[in-house]
Amino acid sequence: MKQLLIMTIVAAMALTCGNGLIDKPGKGTVTTVSVEEFAKTIQQKDIWLIDVRTAKEFADGHIAGADNYDVNQADFLDRVKNSPRYNPKKIKVAVYCRSGKRSLRAANILAEQGFTVYNLEGGIMAWQRSRAVTK
Repeated sequence: MKQLLIMTIVAAMALTCGNGLIDKPGKGTVTTVSVEEFAKTIQQKDIWLIDVRTAKEFADGHIAGADNYDVNQADFLDRVKNSPRYNPKKIKVAVYCRSGKRSLRAANILAEQGFTVYNLEGGIMAWQRSRAVTK
């Protein structure tokens, strides 16, 4: 009986934690993607690019076209909902932060609202390293 319980817990963890994808009936999804995939994703017409870092971090440099909503602010979701771009049924969201942790938290919040969300693996640090190598 104890082995069955342990096997069930391990299987559940593998299904929910393996690839950064959260899939709930009636809710959106979160997929963590590489820099290359993120770059392709943000070129799509129906993508809303959101930087979830602080205003100072955003001012120090950000991906062109990004809106800034600090996920650590208490009114994060209210500010996002008040944007004219807010439309979970018609638009997808691409989020990033410095390293990928805050943006994953923001991605889960947005997925709860019904958005399909793409999270940049490694955050803007990975983005900048990749861009420095390709230039």
